[in-house]
Amino acid sequence: MDRSTPASTARLVRRELHSSRAIASVGTAVLLIVALLVLLFEALLKAVGDEPFLVDLEAAAAWVGTLPGAAPASLLGAGSALLLVLGALLLLLAVLPGRRPRYTIPNERAAVVVDAEVVASSLARRARVAAGVAPEQVLVTVGRTTVTVQVRPTSGVPVDADAVRVAVADDLRRSSVVPEPRITVIVAESGVIGQ
Repeated sequence: MDRSTPASTARLVRRELHSSRAIASVGTAVLLIVALLVLLFEALLKAVGDEPFLVDLEAAAAWVGTLPGAAPASLLGAGSALLLVLGALLLLLAVLPGRRPRYTIPNERAAVVVDAEVVASSLARRARVAAGVAPEQVLVTVGRTTVTVQVRPTSGVPVDADAVRVAVADDLRRSSVVPEPRITVIVAESGVIGQ
């Protein structure tokens, strides 16, 4: 987005380009709130002298105190691995940007966001025409910063990889996708018969 873009449009584009962390945040918060409410309820029952409802807090604290020696090593290992994976997943959700496979196209009147699949389809059509092959002989993969064009030529008919690269770069320039990805063209050594 350029500097002339209104702040509300820039926020809208950012929301479309990045995935929400709301589900993971709300799920984690709900689990923590439920666990703390259960602990609070059990503490209140203990304070008024009633029997525990779900967990006896003193027995649970005593079990945690004897945990390294009282539990089997396989159970401790599995529980530790599960907690490690869960913690790493939550940490990655919090730290990584969560960018969706989408691109913006500058426009003065509207916020234009396109999926990578739409960009790949357009580039595949342009690469197919430049290579002179059938549609099923071109595969375009659009990543966050790269475009990979794989061409399977027709047997006996050479494909000019530079011409395909120039055609794909021209299509990217015309559509003005931001950020503009780097282009890689791969021409297969074996061709397709009878296309």
